[in-house]
Amino acid sequence: MKTKDIKIAILRIEGTNCEQESYDAFKRLKVNPEFVHLKQLLDIDCNKDEKRDIFDYQCLMIPGGFSAGDYIRAGAIFAARIKSKLQKKLREFVKQEYPILGVCNGFQVLTELGLLPGIEEIVSHVPDACLNINDSNRFECRPTLLKHENNGKCVFTSNISKNEIRLIPSAHAEGKLLFPLDKQKEYLEKLEQNDQIVFRYVNSNGEYAGYPWNPNGSVSNIAGICNHIGNVFGMMPHPERTFYRYQHPDWTDTGLDDGVGDGQVIFESVLSYICKRF
Repeated sequence: MKTKDIKIAILRIEGTNCEQESYDAFKRLKVNPEFVHLKQLLDIDCNKDEKRDIFDYQCLMIPGGFSAGDYIRAGAIFAARIKSKLQKKLREFVKQEYPILGVCNGFQVLTELGLLPGIEEIVSHVPDACLNINDSNRFECRPTLLKHENNGKCVFTSNISKNEIRLIPSAHAEGKLLFPLDKQKEYLEKLEQNDQIVFRYVNSNGEYAGYPWNPNGSVSNIAGICNHIGNVFGMMPHPERTFYRYQHPDWTDTGLDDGVGDGQVIFESVLSYICKRF
């Protein structure tokens, strides 16, 4: 598939607020992103011309924000609406190895859907993880350093070298990744074995560290994971916010170099995958 033919669905409902930056990130790479309201996929309150199907697209992205006001739990209502009519199609979409990206609130939605952690099944009927309230008990908005720990499974980071550190900002109140306490050790071991851990929070020396380097207290410093296939990826920090070098807080000290920000490669990687796979 050629880049110019790739279509990306930027999925949204009331409360999502990072869709424009997400749209722009893909648009700058010469593909065809489209804002798609969930009602268009569910065929609710829309006319024939507005109706959409997830297989109209080669990639789905669920952007950040506060979908449905984060009531009940962050991402829970968004996920419940998707499950109501789209679960069968969504399972098939993932099975056919189409990629899905969830950033911040999107990561929360993917865990509520049961698509992540996706250790063995494509979709679990009951969530196997959650993004809980930050240890600080407040909204954290700060630059975060992420160490890439994936060996190549995740299609969204295939263009990033192992152990490379990237600055990608975080902005969330519920970003603490947790697993069931009685299964936490088992899940972490399986994630390691399956090459599903993608990013971990580190300090300026590249070492695992607590707050403020880890802004939420996430178990094992995890900032992003993929499913066992590698095509569903969730991360709390926002790669669309460091698409360009001048979006980095330290650019006046370190210079602009080639102008490419640390988050741009996330979008480039998945487009490379789509071009080769489809």
